[in-house]
Amino acid sequence: MPTQARADILNPDRRQLLSQAAMTAVAASVSSLLPLHSAKAGVSGAVRPFHVSVPEEDLLDLRRRLAATRWPDREIVADQSQGVQLTTVQELVRYWQDDYDWRKMEARLNALPQFVTEIDGVDIHFIHVRSRHENALPMIVTHGWPGSIIEQMKIVGPLTDPTAHGAKAADAFDLVIPSLPGHGFSGKPTELGWDPQRVARAWIVLMKRLGYGRYVAQGGDWGNAVTEQMALIAPPELLGIHTNMPATVPDDIARALQPGGSRPSNLSADERYAYDQLDDFYKHGLGYAIEMSNRPQTLYGLVDSPAGLASWMLDHDARSAAMIARVFEGKAEGLSRDDVIDNITLYWLTNTAVSSARLYWENKLVFFEPKHIKIPVAVSVFPDEIYAAPRSWTEKAYPKLMHYNRLDKGGHFAAWEQPALFSAEMRTAFRPLRQSI
Repeated sequence: MPTQARADILNPDRRQLLSQAAMTAVAASVSSLLPLHSAKAGVSGAVRPFHVSVPEEDLLDLRRRLAATRWPDREIVADQSQGVQLTTVQELVRYWQDDYDWRKMEARLNALPQFVTEIDGVDIHFIHVRSRHENALPMIVTHGWPGSIIEQMKIVGPLTDPTAHGAKAADAFDLVIPSLPGHGFSGKPTELGWDPQRVARAWIVLMKRLGYGRYVAQGGDWGNAVTEQMALIAPPELLGIHTNMPATVPDDIARALQPGGSRPSNLSADERYAYDQLDDFYKHGLGYAIEMSNRPQTLYGLVDSPAGLASWMLDHDARSAAMIARVFEGKAEGLSRDDVIDNITLYWLTNTAVSSARLYWENKLVFFEPKHIKIPVAVSVFPDEIYAAPRSWTEKAYPKLMHYNRLDKGGHFAAWEQPALFSAEMRTAFRPLRQSI
């Protein structure tokens, strides 16, 4: 996820970024390795069918590398304060090597309509499912890091075929779920400039290319950054947006969160909770984002060691990491063992650990800073997100706020962890805009 949320961390001057990090102690072409088949483009802008087919030798190589993992010593604390615990990663690797079957995920992917189209010199992969119901609302949904299109696969059925999931035909969506450039099955940019703004422009082209005259957009994590930039561009076809990781932090709160600052005394209970979440995250959770935003090419170990890639991806935010640790202890959670390893395996097989990290390097947005969006916005707040945006901050950040709801469960990977709750939020949030289709 794009966690460079503070002005000092996101300053384009990367030397200043490193200095602040020390002060705060938070101290190619996709076809080269990509296991896929897609029809050749006949003309510029063609939309080509896409099929995933991983060579068996790639899966055998993965298992060999897992078996050859060189392990560090065990952490010397009883919690996750030194990072992802050894027992978690060892159990993940054991399951990945002995019990996991990529072919099941491959079959699920190939059961969905997938396509590739070239936009601005980069092949963009996307899932595109049209509802059988008339007047379905088109929606483009964007994943983040360390996520992928796998995050959104659980919401395809509930949103495109609502009557099969206890909802009304009038709440149906057409879904477009693209892979970010440098991620998953999309191409890897070979030139500079692929920041969230450029991705937003590409998504606008994609929706126009698919023939949608009216649509909405959704995203969390990097998906939020891209979706908000689409809203700032404000093409006439875009009716509104939804985010499950909004940018709402007021200027005075951002200043208080700087090194040497202190929590204001006049905050409400929800504001104090959000402040404390952000304060903890800035102090203890930003290491991976700082490295990727400054030295993404240095992460060679992530493309050489599947165990290294897994531990890096698990250490995204404390609550998600704790949930995943419980999964590998055998507890039932919103994600299963296969869910977690499906996503890691996608990064491994497509060799996108470094290419995906470059989005952090390209980004110059202050992530949680309000962007002054003027079109309708809906916000769903999941309690285990990096921070639970208070209504007071959200109403100031989005003058045309059309929906705000705090959920009882769920975290950073909302659509993936809680697909039923997430789908219900999409139906409710966008219902006011459907008359504009």
